[in-house]
Amino acid sequence: MPLALLALAVSAFGIGTTEFVMMGLLPNVADDLGTSVPTAGYLVSAYALGVVFGAPLLTALGARIPRKRMLILLMAVFTVGNLASALAPNFGLLVAGRVLAGLPHGAFFGVGSVVAARLAGEGRQARAVAMMFLGLTVANIVGVPAATLLGQHLGWRATFLVVAAIGLAAMATLARLIPQLPPEQGAGLGRELRALGGRQVLLGLLATVFGFAGVFAVYSYLSAMAVEVTGFSETSVTFVLALFGTGMTLGVLAAGPLTDRALRPTLYGALAGLAAVLVVFDFTVHVKWAALVTVVLLGAAGSMTSTPLQMLIMNKAKAAPTLAAASNHSAFNLANAGGAWLGGAAIAAGWGWTSPTLVGAALAVVGLAVAVVAGALDRGEGSRVVAGAHLEHVPQHQDAQTAGHTGGH
Repeated sequence: MPLALLALAVSAFGIGTTEFVMMGLLPNVADDLGTSVPTAGYLVSAYALGVVFGAPLLTALGARIPRKRMLILLMAVFTVGNLASALAPNFGLLVAGRVLAGLPHGAFFGVGSVVAARLAGEGRQARAVAMMFLGLTVANIVGVPAATLLGQHLGWRATFLVVAAIGLAAMATLARLIPQLPPEQGAGLGRELRALGGRQVLLGLLATVFGFAGVFAVYSYLSAMAVEVTGFSETSVTFVLALFGTGMTLGVLAAGPLTDRALRPTLYGALAGLAAVLVVFDFTVHVKWAALVTVVLLGAAGSMTSTPLQMLIMNKAKAAPTLAAASNHSAFNLANAGGAWLGGAAIAAGWGWTSPTLVGAALAVVGLAVAVVAGALDRGEGSRVVAGAHLEHVPQHQDAQTAGHTGGH
């Protein structure tokens, strides 16, 4: 794999850390800024809002910017957003900082996915995209717990200063390792919008929304379930979340090669496995050792859907995949918000702490149904999905020759 993928993974690590760390710092922020924890929870929504709107907006604005320069600019916005969060004097400006930090999230992964696929060897595009996503999963194992611990001992502002420093390091790594890629022929906003409007792309985005909503319906309340149902102490919750992150890492590692071999079967299997694990979790959550095993499986099944969904959407967007790939991360965040809301609604309705597991399973089944229908329509049109198809490949010798150059042009 090209060394340039390391730069994308480092950036993904920083993005993953800042996305999820706020959940563990809500009490600290609330105490410091004189607000309630539920009100502080809007900071999680603010970041997601930035992702949803920023992914298509920034991708559209940067349609003609060289890919290397675009990646560095997006990480610059990310860094400024985290620095603004660290220095925010009041809650309102902190919300603004979180929105700003979230704006480049989807666009970065959209552009980064296309770059990773172009750098990879033939038949290894999905593995390259998975390597970038690996930074996100490692953030859940290492970055989020460490940043949360830092914030609890040195103050939440220290956490965002460190994340801003990671952003600066990521920018330097991108400048050093990402080669100067030739622009896509005919690249432009009109072409990207036409690709985004394709039926298979829209069905892929819909499968993302429902499939990943199943994950977040449970993940959003995993800490509460671990304490209220399984019987873990509050101090053990970090360990439970780390196990979920470990499962995510294993899932991403498995999804890359499987997607390269058989994209749609990998997607079907991941969504079906996710639904099954969620149903099983409704029973195993009551037994500590079984709950821990299921948490790992849940993380693995959930993350195994991300790579095939990303590659499917990039493939079906054909020669203009960047906006579609970025919009997929808007879909992930819509799934985050929708899944959390539906899981919370089930609990509020008096169905019990474990009810989000069955809500999540139902959502995963809907996502699977959408994916299967899309596959049937695709076969009816005489098309066959191959991971990385239609994506230009940058030869390895070009990567070696240009990796030392910095900046865009």
